[in-house]
Formats: sequence, structure tokens, C-alpha cells
Amino acid sequence: MAKSQILLTLIVAVATLSCSRTETVAPEIEETKPLVLWSEGDPLESGWKMAGPGAFVVDGDNIKATGGMGLLWYAEKDFVDFTLELEWMVEEKEDNAGVFVRFPDPGDDPWIAVNQGYELQICDTAADKHNTGSIYSFQGPTSIPTKAVGEWNHYSITVIGQEYALKVNGELVNTYTGDRTERGYIGLQNHADVDPVHFRNIRITEHNK
Repeated sequence: MAKSQILLTLIVAVATLSCSRTETVAPEIEETKPLVLWSEGDPLESGWKMAGPGAFVVDGDNIKATGGMGLLWYAEKDFVDFTLELEWMVEEKEDNAGVFVRFPDPGDDPWIAVNQGYELQICDTAADKHNTGSIYSFQGPTSIPTKAVGEWNHYSITVIGQEYALKVNGELVNTYTGDRTERGYIGLQNHADVDPVHFRNIRITEHNK
């Protein structure tokens, strides 16, 4: 074989090897099948526990917050990266509640969730950083696209690493970079007797890296 042909063959071989190298890409997020955390019946009989005063009572197809301030938390499993979805409804615009994520086992102390996890707030009339769509006390929402009193709203809370994304009725209202633990339980707040917030269709989808 002529020298020129040998050189051409080597150039083609090197180029082929260079093009075939695997490119570095971000890891894909694999979704698991959604886990229904509550859909009917007494939540205390399906993996939930109550911390602090008050209770959540079954009210037809939903559970209603009474008394407080307490915490209904799902004790069967803690979670890392996930999307938590649920529906809520208020009886008055001022009604107050919250959704807690990534807190340690609270025992009988609901303030563990407040101080060590993050609360995603429900209260349309509260001040900024304490109103619906807020990362409570840390960052307020860009808007509050809730429906009229007596209608059901949808919360979607996606948590991956330290990144938090909140959607209310399909609209992205908050993105936040946290610095607390990346693993923990989820729960619902019963704020007070004057805040009878209703919840239903609570489910979670885990994201595995």
C-alpha cells in the first residue's frame, strides 16, 4: 500500500474514534409510578400520623383540617426527589394551611416541620412570603392564580436536589434554591379551628437519578 494511502487510512481511523467517544450528558431523571398517599378513609389508618393538637376529619371525598396548630404527616416513607400533587379547597379567602416537605420524624412536635423542612403556604390574603405559593418566610410567589372560594385548587410541588418548583393550578409561581436537608417526610398543616382547609387526591411521584 502506498504511503499516501496508509496516511489517509490512519486519518480516517482517528477521526472515527474521535467521533465515537461518548459525550458527557446530564443524568436522566427516571420517574416511578405515582404513589397515592391518601384518597379515602381515615388517614391514620393508612400510614399517616398526627403530631400536635387538632385533627384531620374525613368529609366525603376529602379530609378537613380542624383545630391546631398540628401536623398530619405520612410516616410510611421519607422521600428525596419527587413531585407532590394534591388538591385543596378553602371555605373563606382567609383560610390558612400549608404543605410541608423534607422534614425529619417530628414525633409529637409539629414545629419540627416548620423549623427543619419547608412549608409551601396556603393563604391568599397573607402578606408576601406568607401567602399562597410561598416558600414560607423565605420567598413569595410571582402570582396567586387560585380559584373562587369553594372550588378546588391544584398544587404541584417538584423537589430535585436543592431546587424547588411550585405550580398552582398549572401555573409556575415559585422557584427556589434551598439549603436544608435533601431527604424527609411530607405533611399537611391544620392551622386553627378558624381555618377549615380541605385536601384530597394526595399523591407523589419519585424521581430517581
